[in-house]
Amino acid sequence: MKQYILTTGIFFFAMLRVYAQQQQTAGWLAAFNTVRIPSSKFSVHLDAQVRSSDKFEAFQTFIVRPGINYHVRKNMVATVGYAWIRLRSPYSNMANLIDYDYLSEHRIWEQFIVNHQLAFIPLQHRFRVEQRFMPKSIVEENGLKNDGFDLAHRFRYFLRGIIPVDGSEQFEKGIFAAVQNELFLNYGDPSRTNGKTFDQNRAYLAVGYRVNPRFDVEGGYLNQFISGAGSARTTFHVAQIATYLRL
Repeated sequence: MKQYILTTGIFFFAMLRVYAQQQQTAGWLAAFNTVRIPSSKFSVHLDAQVRSSDKFEAFQTFIVRPGINYHVRKNMVATVGYAWIRLRSPYSNMANLIDYDYLSEHRIWEQFIVNHQLAFIPLQHRFRVEQRFMPKSIVEENGLKNDGFDLAHRFRYFLRGIIPVDGSEQFEKGIFAAVQNELFLNYGDPSRTNGKTFDQNRAYLAVGYRVNPRFDVEGGYLNQFISGAGSARTTFHVAQIATYLRL
């Protein structure tokens, strides 16, 4: 328990100590789904997300991320998948005003998950690499158009713990707290992103309810710190609602 609290504290301290030049607010809705394929070690992963722009003014991002899981052991899962990300991007229109249009990013991703128990708290470690096909844009007919793609690479480390309020090791129903952090690092040539190794960090606190062993719903606060090009830094204060389905 002390080890988990210390690890979580280090992650949050690392996130909070960085000064952000911009502060924005947003809302995220997410659904994470896993469906086992009968009589096999495989399952299907699908998560879908909708994210708002600053101050909830518009839809900023749509994400659809399918994948195929291979259950190496009871507590280890390897996954390969594809992601489609629809992004709202700014541009200067013919009247020299800032307007917005949507562009699509495509990703191939691979990950490995390790689950283990620390006292009555289940922990999940997720290691993910992404090959990002990021859109290049041109303004055409007073709107943005894709003009090919640039390839970028990113590594993500995710740590999540679920703390049952009743302290049960075999937690099947009831209220829980969720604590997680995810670190994003660019590798290879980062010039297409922010020109740095460090990309962003997401720290998250939530309260949820486990309806049954197969379904959770939760809501919480996510702090997303993004290091942009040069000295640009932005913190997003995000209200998130998420569901988790395991069949």
